[in-house]
Amino acid sequence: MEAQGIPVLKLNTGNPARFGFRLPESVRSALQDHIDEAVPYCDVRGMQAARDAICAYHLGRGLQGMTADDVFICNGVSEAASMLVSALVGTGDEVLLPSPCYSLWSNNVFLCGGQPVFYRCDPENGWNPDVEDIRAKVTSRTKAILVINPNNPTGAVYSREILLEIAEIARQNGLVLLSDEIYDRLVMDGLEHNSTAALAPDVPCVTFNGLSKSHIVCGFRCGWMVFSGPRGALDEVQYGVMQLAAMRLCGNALTQLVIPGALADPESTREMILPGGRLYEQRNATMAALDKIPGVTYRPCRAAFYLFPGLEKERFDFVDAQDFAMQFLHEKKVLVIPGQGFDWHEDLRFRVVMLPEPPVLKKAMEDLGDFLTEHTR
Repeated sequence: MEAQGIPVLKLNTGNPARFGFRLPESVRSALQDHIDEAVPYCDVRGMQAARDAICAYHLGRGLQGMTADDVFICNGVSEAASMLVSALVGTGDEVLLPSPCYSLWSNNVFLCGGQPVFYRCDPENGWNPDVEDIRAKVTSRTKAILVINPNNPTGAVYSREILLEIAEIARQNGLVLLSDEIYDRLVMDGLEHNSTAALAPDVPCVTFNGLSKSHIVCGFRCGWMVFSGPRGALDEVQYGVMQLAAMRLCGNALTQLVIPGALADPESTREMILPGGRLYEQRNATMAALDKIPGVTYRPCRAAFYLFPGLEKERFDFVDAQDFAMQFLHEKKVLVIPGQGFDWHEDLRFRVVMLPEPPVLKKAMEDLGDFLTEHTR
């Protein structure tokens, strides 16, 4: 469509810099002032100063017993997830993943010959995981439970109680906890984010985080993973990750330069999520516009910039979410991702990325309302 000169509003991908967000001065200065330090290869796990800063950050978040040697800096959480799953999962192994799920995780399990087993997250309970569904799906082949908190695609922040129950399931069954927490600095409304590993120091856990969204550097591919839990419990997995890390010599050293300065600069992130900040106001503009559309339901976004609304299927003439998304794209020139893209098949849903300025989002939701009126049965 764009090749034909048709403008498309892309509400499908979380890429803040495409919508006018600028990287903080702390990041720019760190890169400019230390660029020569990134010329040689660095440690396969990452630069020492960067790993020290990451270690201090996670110790401050409540993790226990870890050192900088338990940190691996990668080319984004995407590479970290690929290396970890490759080291952990073999043919026929199962990993419990949330539904809806960010497809990075399910695809990596498939690539390693494993089997994703999806547990339900409950929209009626703020999209918190259904603990009984997790418990019922543990088998002798289960290796790990993945938690994505704060969540993509729902924007949910999980309760402390739910996380403790998930940790107990892992504890009772000898499972590894995987916790994707890349949005932990983008929590709104005064809510507290609890790091899974901090709540379960006796359970083997790998925590994933990075700077892509909190410091507007998606293209830097700056992510990491942190091993924690009983000393020695994950030695074999960590050894496998070390071998995989060594194969690519090191992560991008340029981007590692900015980690200490970025983690010492929480204010540039906080400015976006407080009243008056872009993420806060864009979220509110989107939800206020959706409130006016009959047949649309949603649970408020509490973190990051995602919303996962539902449509009353009997009200509209769409076959499924894919059909809805394609018709919305062609008729209103707005691109969203259907629920199937996140392994959600329970009802008709789609993800909205709330990154454009509030007036743009308001107009897009008004276009959605007009579109749905035209497709009412």
